[in-house]
Amino acid sequence: MGKLLFGIISLFLSGCMGMPQDVTPVTDFKLDRYLGEWFEIARLDHSFERGLSHVTANYSLREDGGVTVRNRGYSYEKKAWKEAEGKAYIAATKDDGFFKVSFFGPFYSSYVIFELDKKNYQYAFVSGYNTSYLWLLSRTPTVDEEIKTKFITRAKEAGFDTDKLIFVQHD
Repeated sequence: MGKLLFGIISLFLSGCMGMPQDVTPVTDFKLDRYLGEWFEIARLDHSFERGLSHVTANYSLREDGGVTVRNRGYSYEKKAWKEAEGKAYIAATKDDGFFKVSFFGPFYSSYVIFELDKKNYQYAFVSGYNTSYLWLLSRTPTVDEEIKTKFITRAKEAGFDTDKLIFVQHD
């Protein structure tokens, strides 16, 4: 029974550390340039951000070499800010935009940067372990239509349901 339980837990944990078939992490990634504040421009809906606007993510170095992840968003329904703090670690090599991130103790999931403005680090397309998790992040609360179009096109090609995208309010 113990081996079966361990196998199920291992399968669950490894399943959360993959990535969609047509998503590949960026290479030549520089973590120090990625740190700081990012605005969530678009996302697919999921329970931990449902109903939130003004969503930001802030990334900073941890003493253990990982990254502290602070997410924040506003709930108009509850008239309150919701915050979550997690931790992330490089999942492959330091030059790839592929991390394992946790907000819930020992349970990690994928954070895959599959498109990045490598010149200025001004926008990023991010995926989770499957096509249910997708974000467009920017250093500013708005992006040009050209970037939105590129995001939607790339995401659709990778198998994401872009008809269900939520564009986050920041005004």
